[in-house]
Amino acid sequence: MIDEIYSKDILRLAADLPHAGRLELPHGTGERTAKLCGSRAVVDVKIGRATMVEHFAQDVKACALGQAAASIVGANAVGADLTEVRAARDAMRAMLKSGSEGPIGRFEGLRLLKPVAEYPARHASTMVAIEALCDAIEDAVTRRLTWSPPYYAEPSWEEQEAERTRGAGAA
Repeated sequence: MIDEIYSKDILRLAADLPHAGRLELPHGTGERTAKLCGSRAVVDVKIGRATMVEHFAQDVKACALGQAAASIVGANAVGADLTEVRAARDAMRAMLKSGSEGPIGRFEGLRLLKPVAEYPARHASTMVAIEALCDAIEDAVTRRLTWSPPYYAEPSWEEQEAERTRGAGAA
């Protein structure tokens, strides 16, 4: 088991967790825990006008497999939208449960965890990060209905830059 699922690539990813920590005043938060081993991921997001992730942070306490999956998720979360994250989550689940090929696009790196399919007891720990990200975006979308205008109307960095450029040209 050790050689099959704990490859050098998995261990390298597990040691490098991007966007570690928590966001101040997140738009949404998701938390998942694998009951069998206790692996846990808490994800905070700030989303743009659509459901695209503009800011992301994660607090992950997991086994090497959960950490590796969180590393891949963290490296690719910014710029992803809810539809893309749901598709990646569903493809990841299908890869582990029924042998499908796994996620495509920005989350294709999760395919590295395909050998985990042979070890059902490890599936939940491998899924906590992508599930928490999905939950965080869904939470942000749900909470958007009650946000005050400064949160809802928060411009993207592109819009902020365009506004600065317009202001500089008018002076």
